[in-house]
Amino acid sequence: MGRTRRAGSGTIAGALGLGLAFAAVAQAQPPQAGSGAPPRPATPAQDNALIETWNEREGAGSPMGGLEVAGWSLAASMPLARSEHAVAELDGKVWVLGGYPPGRLPSNLVQIYDPAANRWSLGPRLPQPIHHIMAAAVDGRLYVMGGEMDGAGTGRPPIFVAQTWMYDPAVGGWVVRAPMPTARSGGGAAVIDGKIYVAGGRPPGGSAFEVYDPATNQWERLPDLPSQRNHLAVAAVNGRIIVAGGRTGPGANAERSDVVEIYDPATRRWTRGASLPAPRGGVTGAAHGGCMFVFAGEGERSHVLGLTPTAYGYDPRADRWTSLPNLPIAVHGLKGSAVIDGRIFLPGGAITLGGNTGTNAQQVYRPTMRCA
Repeated sequence: MGRTRRAGSGTIAGALGLGLAFAAVAQAQPPQAGSGAPPRPATPAQDNALIETWNEREGAGSPMGGLEVAGWSLAASMPLARSEHAVAELDGKVWVLGGYPPGRLPSNLVQIYDPAANRWSLGPRLPQPIHHIMAAAVDGRLYVMGGEMDGAGTGRPPIFVAQTWMYDPAVGGWVVRAPMPTARSGGGAAVIDGKIYVAGGRPPGGSAFEVYDPATNQWERLPDLPSQRNHLAVAAVNGRIIVAGGRTGPGANAERSDVVEIYDPATRRWTRGASLPAPRGGVTGAAHGGCMFVFAGEGERSHVLGLTPTAYGYDPRADRWTSLPNLPIAVHGLKGSAVIDGRIFLPGGAITLGGNTGTNAQQVYRPTMRCA
């Protein structure tokens, strides 16, 4: 119990990572029109302090079903680079919400990727520029919770918010819902039985653990997360909430955690799980096949950029972590993931410690590990 296995991270995946690192830097530049067709008109994508240009063109990544090495591939890259953004799945599409590009000016833009068409489009703008938000989908509607206004590269102090916004595709536009009891950013969200659980967050909300019921538009405080932290990985597996890793302080150089804690809604109690193989902050998580997956993040002192490309899979039945093939590109600073047709989509993230190097790259992992 509590052991770590290694599932062939392989030198091939490492070589792929080296080959793609330069691509990640290149993708962080403004998108260029393809040479095979006249460029489509470029349109301003925002009218506040951050001004970007959206080009209506297909992303530059590999089509789905293209080159895949050790389970990893690249999908079409985002037209606009991002880090400290939220990622969620809605209606079979990848939603990238808020965050900021290099320069760290907060954004209200929403980018949507359709894997079937291999194309990106602009979605409904968030009500205001915001970063470090949490997002989750329930019953065909998307919910955005908390986050941080100002701060980052604005030169103004950060404002932690508790607001909840809902997007219903049948209606359009964002609707204000009941706010979280605790204002915070950089937490994690997961869904069980139609309810959204939000764990942790940037201090002083690092111990907060609350659940939202969209049917009643009500929040409930739950027993605190035993180990306060932020920039953590959260997933729902087999009716339980699993929280792994994270930072214990507010900044990028804060101490990282390897702690794993599991909440059972039936007993309303927390228990400890096997620790991560190494302390990690700035991680993101996903659930698939009865397993929890934790990707990338900060905390690798030997990495020239202070990041790690590691991927881990957790089997709740055996209480055991397995080391999986490394990500092609080491990143941190994305909140959540999108699981579609057996693939885990991880768009964007920063490629150096801190948040000033958001990338366009969209990494995709096809897990073979099964825990159920």
